Parts: sequence; structure tokens; C-alpha cells
Amino acid sequence: MPVSREFWRGRRVFITGHTGFKGGWLWMWLRDMGAVVTGYALAPPRSPNLWEIVGAGDSSIIGDVRDLGRLRDSVRRADPQVVFHLAAQALVRESYLDPLTTFETNVIGTASLLQACRDLSELDCIVVVTSDKVYENDGAGRPFREDDRLGGHDPYSNSKACAELLTASFRECFFRDGPKVATARAGNVIGGGDWAADRLIPDCVRALKAGMPVTLRYPAAVRPWQHVLEPLSGYLALAEALVRAPAAAPRAVNFGPDAASFLSVQEVVDGFSARFGGKPGWERDASDHPVEAPALTLSSALAERALGWHPRLEIGDALAWTADWYAAFAAEENMVSFSRTQIARYETLRGPS
Repeated sequence: MPVSREFWRGRRVFITGHTGFKGGWLWMWLRDMGAVVTGYALAPPRSPNLWEIVGAGDSSIIGDVRDLGRLRDSVRRADPQVVFHLAAQALVRESYLDPLTTFETNVIGTASLLQACRDLSELDCIVVVTSDKVYENDGAGRPFREDDRLGGHDPYSNSKACAELLTASFRECFFRDGPKVATARAGNVIGGGDWAADRLIPDCVRALKAGMPVTLRYPAAVRPWQHVLEPLSGYLALAEALVRAPAAAPRAVNFGPDAASFLSVQEVVDGFSARFGGKPGWERDASDHPVEAPALTLSSALAERALGWHPRLEIGDALAWTADWYAAFAAEENMVSFSRTQIARYETLRGPS
């Protein structure tokens, strides 16, 4: 199901985490479709960042999702019809270094957002974005389905599973007869504009520019890699379904790539390096690291069945689009225009390209 520009034109949308990687792309896409978008997030922690490229404005509010008073005031002023909650502490290793902030941001932050939305009179739906890591990973290697047991060993994964349970509680207790509330679980995203520390593609870009091999913790680990526009199209489709056909829309749904995109970390590094023009190469980081699951994949059968959603980019194309974005940035091209061109191109796709 292609994204409906007509549905979003003029619609009031509130995004938490709009200064982040996925949030910045979602901001661009919605603004390009004519939505009236308000963002609420912390300032980006480093430069460069995608938000500097997207551009700030009066509808960008710098604030912490744990600050219920400021968040509630911001939501009330925006008076949204659709809310996307993306604000999070999103790094596994950071969750080991600072577990308390991770739980506060991902659990209390989600509770604050849902509480702030309770008295909005024109709100139609809320989409809470969690993670593919919300599932209790038994090591079997099969793709997880939405009815699998929630869990999570590390603080990040566990906090996201807690956010799922919390959202379900708010939905049943406070939104039963009001706005529709659903959670979205996506795989590992790649794409242009990500400069976060301790993430694979940004690490590749930095290493290749320095002429150094990429240092990998678990090169054989398999993950469901996908271009950032893939799950974002799913979030948009889910929100539209919650508004247009609430009885049939799922309340928790996976958005993952097809099985051919379940690649190891080292395979992603090799593919990206070859496209980016650097010398492929990586080395194993032999120091001690927190335990990570050797395999994590998702089933998107429910998204296809209930929403008509399916991935449109093969992994090779996702890596190519990502490498091309960073190459254009290095060449000092107009990255707003370049990014919008990728969005427009994505919208024309009907299947793997």
C-alpha cells in the first residue's frame, strides 16, 4: 500500500524524537506531504546530524520526554490528530553504561507521552515505536512474530519490552473508547544522515574516511537490515489504518525486511564499503563486550496481511541508497533536495528494487 499523500495533507502530527535519525526522515516526509508537523525532542548530541540538514523551525521544541509538564503543554498547543512516539535511548551499549536513564527515557518517557495525550479532543491515533529487540530471544533463529513472548536481557531491550507492556496498559485503561494506540517494531535501519556513535554504518563511514578498517564486536551476528524509509512507510501506513479502519488495524506489528536482507554484520560492512568507494576491510574488536544475540530476525506477515505493507528495497539497493547519500553529503550537494528525491523515488516503488 503506497503512502497516501492525500491522507496526510493538512493533518496535524506530533513527533517525539524528531531530531534523531528516523525522526528526521519522518519529519521530512510528513512536511513534504503537506502535514502540519510539530516535533519534541532533545537537541542532537553531536555534529554533523540530520536535523541540522533538515532545518529547525518554530514547530521544533527542544525538551525531554521525561518532563511531563513541558511535554503536556507542547502537546496541547499542537493539538495533534496523529502522534508518533520515537524519542528513546536507542543504543544497547549505552544502556549498560547508564541503565537508569535508559529505563527512565524509554519507559517513563513513554508513559509521559501517553499521559499527555489523554485529554486531547481531536486526537485520532498514537503510534509508539519500540524495537525488534522486544522479544525474548531463545536463540532458535526463527523470525519473531507479534504474538511471541516479550522479554529482553540487556537494559535497552528490556526497557523497550516494558514500553510495550506499558502502552498496552494505557490502551486498555485510558484509550479504550478514544484514540487508537498501537506499537511498531522495526529491524536494524540504515540510511543517510546517521552519525550516531556505536552504530554500524556511521562507524563504517568514519573508518573508511580515515582509511582504517572497521572495528566490529560481533561480525557474524545476523540482523534484519532495512533502509530507514521502509519502517517509516510502515508507521505511516499503520497510523492511516488506525484512523480509517480501526477495527481491523493491528495493535502491535513488525516491520522487517525480506529474508534475503537477513545479513551478518560483516556482510553489511563489505557491501557498504564496496559501494562507498573505500577499501573493504574490518577487524575484530577483541575486548570484552556485553552479550548480544547471535541472530535476530522478524516476520512481517501481519503487516502485509493487515496493512498491505511489504519491503520495497532489496538489501543491495538499501546499501547503495545509503552510500550514495553519504557520497553526496561529502560532495556538498543540497542534501534536503537529495533526501526528498530519495523519498519520492521510494514512493514510486511497488516491490523490491
